[in-house]
Amino acid sequence: MGMKYLGAYLMAVIGGKEAPTAEDVKAILEAGGIEFEQEMLDKLIERMDGKQAHELIAEGYGKFAACGGGGGGGGAAAPAAGGAAGGGGAAGGAEAKKEEKKVEEEEEEEDMDFDLFG
Repeated sequence: MGMKYLGAYLMAVIGGKEAPTAEDVKAILEAGGIEFEQEMLDKLIERMDGKQAHELIAEGYGKFAACGGGGGGGGAAAPAAGGAAGGGGAAGGAEAKKEEKKVEEEEEEEDMDFDLFG
């Protein structure tokens, strides 16, 4: 189901409609100049019949929280740095080559006589 339908439905809920109708959602979509399919809109209203949006959000939030969340990027950097300091030159040499290659690429970009906006 398209997010535009759900977004418009939730906008109607925020606007005070506890159970928005197809006409309520249609009015919001049309006000934004958004094209829609009546069949999809009817399907949304059918699936939401008898349900409260805030209850569905709370239920979905609980499922989403079970997935865990966040980070992990900072933890990987510490072992890599520790390995280079204690492990020797192989890891340090590889890092230096990557850095050197990156600097060369940046220099090549600066040498171009290309102006995107000129």
